[in-house]
Amino acid sequence: MGQRTALYDLHLALGAKMVDFGGWDMPLHYGSQVEEHHQVRRDCGVFDVSHMTVVDVHGPQARGYLQRLLANDVARLQAPGKALYSAMLNERGGVIDDLIVYLTGAADAPSYRLVVNAATRDKDLAWMRQCSEGVAVELRERSELAMLAIQGPKARAKAAELVTASRAALIHELKPFQGLAEGDWFIARTGYTGEDGLEIMLPASEAVAFFNDLVGAGISPIGLGARDTLRLEAGMNLYGQDMDESVSPLEANMAWTVAWEPLERDFYGRQALQEQQRQGVQSRLVGVVLEERGVLRAHQVVRVEGLGEGEITSGSFSPTLGKSIALARVPAATGERAEVEIRGKWYPVRVVQPSFVRHGKALI
Repeated sequence: MGQRTALYDLHLALGAKMVDFGGWDMPLHYGSQVEEHHQVRRDCGVFDVSHMTVVDVHGPQARGYLQRLLANDVARLQAPGKALYSAMLNERGGVIDDLIVYLTGAADAPSYRLVVNAATRDKDLAWMRQCSEGVAVELRERSELAMLAIQGPKARAKAAELVTASRAALIHELKPFQGLAEGDWFIARTGYTGEDGLEIMLPASEAVAFFNDLVGAGISPIGLGARDTLRLEAGMNLYGQDMDESVSPLEANMAWTVAWEPLERDFYGRQALQEQQRQGVQSRLVGVVLEERGVLRAHQVVRVEGLGEGEITSGSFSPTLGKSIALARVPAATGERAEVEIRGKWYPVRVVQPSFVRHGKALI
């Protein structure tokens, strides 16, 4: 038996198929993974993501601590609630985890909220605590909070009808990639689906009632299966598949999350990334599309004529596009065509930018 969120019994009552995910018993789907996927693209749905780990960071040296810990620069966060996507790297430049960090205090006295992955919780917290030694900073894990993601083009409008007037006003006012507190709720306009929507952190004691309100208002519960196909269509990395401690941001389509300036900011992994740049990055993460019948899966071999081989890191049938898509790590000089081995046969694939669908629209 794995760890369970406050919503475990409700998931069972709603008919969820439960699976292990990072040591947690989580809903894979509630009947039809494909229909749940389409529901988020067309309308909206609600995910239980309470397995994610929330850590508050505050203290006189909180900003300097995070400027050293993260490859992106939290000094870029000036307006309260603004969020930043970043990798947390080891000294070799490998990705310990990817995360979102919010500015929760004033810019002149900053405090922060980090949301990290469930499967990496223990090593993340160990590394964060190790890096905090001798620094005037306090780390507080917020395990008493639950987290719900309401995603889709109608997510904000429908959610606003079910909360207090002050929370509804905040939902309407939030800018993309911003999160603000309203009482003991923290409401953010972020997500992992390529659609507009919200991620709401609230006391676990209130999560069941709010989830029931959402489902009662016609907002479908959505499982991890659809969450994976939605994020893949959006070209969003999954930790442990598309990057890990052996892969740098430069090899994982995350170079845009590395803040090189100011030059004096010596974040963990910086020297290793600079050396990789000097030598030339040998591989990159791309999107691939299978034009024929078949399904792309993780670990299938990708062959690029004249350059060598790579590997599918994440692959699936795309419900929105009606064809199989994948993320793949391939030789850096790969052009527009490659081949993938499926059950002993080689199939041609088209190489594209690693983002297939955003806001319901095909990008390929």
